[in-house]
Amino acid sequence: MNKISLIIKREYITRVRNKTFLLSTFLLPIVMMLFIFGSAFFAASSKEKLKKIAVINDPGYFKTNLKTDSTRINFSFVAGIDTTNYNSKGYDALIDVKNDTTAKKFTLHSVKQISSGTKEAIENRLDKAYEVYHLQQKGIRKEVLDSISKFATGAYHIDNRVKNEKGDSKQVDAGVNAGVGFGSGILIYITMFIFGAMVMRGVMEEKTNRIAEVMVSSVKPFELMMGKILGIAAVGLTQLALWVILVMLLSTVVGAFLPGEMIQQAGAVNQSLPIGGANAGFAAKLGEAGKAFSSVNWVMVLSCFVFYFLGGYLFYASLFAAIGSVINEDPQEAQSLMLPITMPIIFGFIILSSNINTPDSTAMVWASIIPFTSPIVMMGRIPSGDVPWYELLASMALLIAGFVFTTWMAGKIYRTGILMYGKKASWKEMIKWGFRKS
Repeated sequence: MNKISLIIKREYITRVRNKTFLLSTFLLPIVMMLFIFGSAFFAASSKEKLKKIAVINDPGYFKTNLKTDSTRINFSFVAGIDTTNYNSKGYDALIDVKNDTTAKKFTLHSVKQISSGTKEAIENRLDKAYEVYHLQQKGIRKEVLDSISKFATGAYHIDNRVKNEKGDSKQVDAGVNAGVGFGSGILIYITMFIFGAMVMRGVMEEKTNRIAEVMVSSVKPFELMMGKILGIAAVGLTQLALWVILVMLLSTVVGAFLPGEMIQQAGAVNQSLPIGGANAGFAAKLGEAGKAFSSVNWVMVLSCFVFYFLGGYLFYASLFAAIGSVINEDPQEAQSLMLPITMPIIFGFIILSSNINTPDSTAMVWASIIPFTSPIVMMGRIPSGDVPWYELLASMALLIAGFVFTTWMAGKIYRTGILMYGKKASWKEMIKWGFRKS
């Protein structure tokens, strides 16, 4: 145990003092802030201007029922406009609304391409005008329709309350839970790649520099690998804690100097994340922060995050270390051996992103229990508070058992691979080394 602690100390001090560690620790939060607020700035600057659209061949009901949006679309019904002169008269586009009752397909003429969002907005307004016209035909006056529409828009708001096992009822927010779960899962996904590859490179360097030969003579290969994995895990936790602190500090500083519109736009950037609409409207909910985030069981989320962060890292780090011990400075060899390890990680992320809005689906349940995907997927389920205790215990137990097994197997592969030079090893050979009796 004393030898393992010495190796942990060596790995930790060596890597923390490294320039790469210092640069990545301090630059990543800055890059994150630049990405978020830079995206917000370009999104705001590229916001589509008001479109002036001329309407011709009105069948008689669009002029009175087609609503104009003063900030986005302005419809004009004027005489003397056609497809040849609409642009010279100051219009961005012209729409011919001939009363085609069969196809209901109108033609929109424009000098430049109209964005899909503006096209959809025009179609929605045409649909609404057509609906209002037919309601008027049934004897309902336009003034009545307008008053009902104004009164009914945003009239109701739903607060979802859920009872826990004790019978207590609390308000929950599916959008916030999805955002917290996805953010936690993707953070584990990224760090498993970063620190797993760090372990592999460390083993490769020691093998290339023949340091391992000296160390193996005085330390058992299993102890050497365990010390390396735990040492780099400590480096990872240190870096993660510094990232959190720096992001919070930078967010506070940036928030004090930037205008409110820019901050709201930055919050909206998260809607572009690939989670299938599950997190739609999450940026708007950030403005309500208090109630929304108080519905999350942060003690449970943070404690489980630390467990799955460490468990996922330890599970995969031993496999990355095993690969590093058999590689002989050949990048192609490293890529081919890494593929079977990286595929489950990617598969876990795909399951998380496509099922984040249904945390109790069959795919999410099984993927949150199997050790190869549980570190990523389980974090997508925990914020919802709907994970049964027996599923959580089974997931944790299997992850611990998986880590013990992969470390034991990787230690045996490491013992043979670290001293082998000039020969390419296959997964078939590595598995034989793993199960070979000492």
